[in-house]
Amino acid sequence: MDEPTPEEPTRSDIASQGGLARASKLSAEERSMIARQGGLARWSEDLPIAEHPGELVIAGRRIACAVLNNRKRVLAQHTFLTALGRSARPKGGTGSRRLGEGGSGLPPFLSAANLQPFISDELRESTTPIVFRTKSGAKAYGYDAMLLPMVCEVYLTARDAHLEAMKKGPEFGILQHMQEDVVRACDLLMRGLARVGIIALVDRATGFTDQQARDDLSKILEAYISPELMPWTRKFPPEFFKQVFKIHGWAYEPKSTKRPQYVGAFINDYVYKRLPDGVLEELRRLNPVTVSGHRRYKHTQFLSADTGNEHLDRQITAVTTIMRLADDKPEFKKLFTKAYPPLVDEVRKPLVIDVAKPDKELTLFPDPGENQ
Repeated sequence: MDEPTPEEPTRSDIASQGGLARASKLSAEERSMIARQGGLARWSEDLPIAEHPGELVIAGRRIACAVLNNRKRVLAQHTFLTALGRSARPKGGTGSRRLGEGGSGLPPFLSAANLQPFISDELRESTTPIVFRTKSGAKAYGYDAMLLPMVCEVYLTARDAHLEAMKKGPEFGILQHMQEDVVRACDLLMRGLARVGIIALVDRATGFTDQQARDDLSKILEAYISPELMPWTRKFPPEFFKQVFKIHGWAYEPKSTKRPQYVGAFINDYVYKRLPDGVLEELRRLNPVTVSGHRRYKHTQFLSADTGNEHLDRQITAVTTIMRLADDKPEFKKLFTKAYPPLVDEVRKPLVIDVAKPDKELTLFPDPGENQ
């Protein structure tokens, strides 16, 4: 029997072998940087969302932050850089630099040769930029929040080594004059983080923060949710539904009880979601959708008479009034937004951590005449 003829290599086989050959010639650092860039490209279509945006103010430095829907805490890249006393837009203009990547695979604020002895492997692995989307859908760039104190530690450790070396003479100094402002910024940031950190640690150790949130929610639910199922009474008057049909351009039949399924979502968005946080979630828990696809009771039957239904009545009246003033859905949304700013875009007050500057700042490069 003849021996089988080997198959000719395909173009993809040749390309794959060529890629392996090229990869074998790259250093570990170069391969890491290429893998990081490839990872960013793969994430571009499926990015986490900044569900809880906010702002920190530490020693006068504003840092935009967010908690993503994967529970990752991030600091916005541009404010991360300015907090360290650097430009919000690194020079260069290439995509990798826009993500804060220097030629060494490290961000520009860590790429200086004199900092390398103070950078741990853990820190190197933590410098990958995080790509995410804001609530509006815009793409944004940030860093893991833990990177900030780690970077500050690098500069402050380098500062201590620099001051020790300077005792031998100016020529033995480690840092450069251009790095002095970053060192000062890191000192202020670390002292600010230390202040808030001890409070957070105590709260976490004692469970105070979680318990406080649970207590607050319990008080709200106790006031809004009835301990017993209330008898059904009409809460949404015919005029409410008449106006819903009007702004959507639908034909309204006063005697008909059939309504588009969307009306339920409309009521959730503009009525129930305007009750305190947690109330709608509790109503859905108490009154789940059955196998038939409908709820057994009306949500209003679970609301307390003196608080829950009273707030509901006011909200129904307000929404009905706004619908009367509007000719269509876009105008209604505009008027409603003016009366009730969007919950998702609620402006949070920044967390301000004030840090007093020392009476006399430490000078990394003292004037030789100062000690005369």
